[in-house]
Amino acid sequence: MAKNRVTIGIDEVGRGALCGSVTVAAFTFLRRDGFLAEMHGVSLRDSKCLTPRARERWFSYLKKADREGKVAFATARVSAQVVDRINIRNAANLAATRAYERLVARRGFSPRELTVLLDGGLFIAPEREAAPRRTRTIVRGDEKVPEIQLASIVAKVTRDKAMTRLHTRHPRYGLAVHKGYGTRAHAHALVRFGPVEGLHRLTFIRKFLKVRTV
Repeated sequence: MAKNRVTIGIDEVGRGALCGSVTVAAFTFLRRDGFLAEMHGVSLRDSKCLTPRARERWFSYLKKADREGKVAFATARVSAQVVDRINIRNAANLAATRAYERLVARRGFSPRELTVLLDGGLFIAPEREAAPRRTRTIVRGDEKVPEIQLASIVAKVTRDKAMTRLHTRHPRYGLAVHKGYGTRAHAHALVRFGPVEGLHRLTFIRKFLKVRTV
């Protein structure tokens, strides 16, 4: 691939959740021509603006495109315990750095040929060996940049699936429904049962409900 022509978009989900990981995806086009036009009937938008069914359609399409060598993506997540220890901003940036490095390693990209576009608030650790030469943080990038929009879909579906799996272990919190965010039902469950260490972000819970860990 020609130098200076690889653009990677990066976005995260789960920043404001009360439990579960913060999850980041890094996405790039390998063969862009005609790619978006092939996804008939579902417009490309930020994952938060799509229905769960539309996100699942996009995710299935992206996995197929990945197998066909049209796109490539990688994900990374940082646990609730690490969020508590280093704070959500640092955790999100750590996940962004890991997702970026996994995609670079998978595709064998040289940092010199990369331009990395990150949704507002995210940064790649500049001291890492594989750090890109050119980065740009874009406010509301998930509303403007296709690479970031598709990264947001990958991250959202990946995290939602993980939260649904956690629901089978902790069914009384309703994680399959609200995916760990601060809904009324989640608040009621926290008041009744207390947060679960290792699952909930205790620093978030203390501010949200001012309850003690059980």
